[in-house]
Amino acid sequence: MAFWCYILRCSDGKYYTGHTDDLDRRVAEHQHDGHCDFTSKRRPVTLLWAEDFPTRYEALDAELRVKKWSRAKKEALARSDWQALSHFAKPPSERSTGTPPIGVSTALDTNGDGAQ
Repeated sequence: MAFWCYILRCSDGKYYTGHTDDLDRRVAEHQHDGHCDFTSKRRPVTLLWAEDFPTRYEALDAELRVKKWSRAKKEALARSDWQALSHFAKPPSERSTGTPPIGVSTALDTNGDGAQ
């Protein structure tokens, strides 16, 4: 049985990160059933990224790590842009000078509204 870590993009641009053992069912719950307060107020939602893991523990571990990431780092993950992901994994003081990778939001908040 596969377990999933996923990121949803909500209608207001905020991101929701979760894990599940049935990705299709869980996305449908977020979309229609009021599965959680956060997404039920921000419909419609779209699946931005998902990855499968062999155990629930590994999927939960991924969720707990990814949900703390900056918006820019989550967007790099969704694009499979490993260069940008590596760039945003470093503390700002350790990043090379110059412009960030192309097409990357530099917002530090993960929800897109400046409030965390």
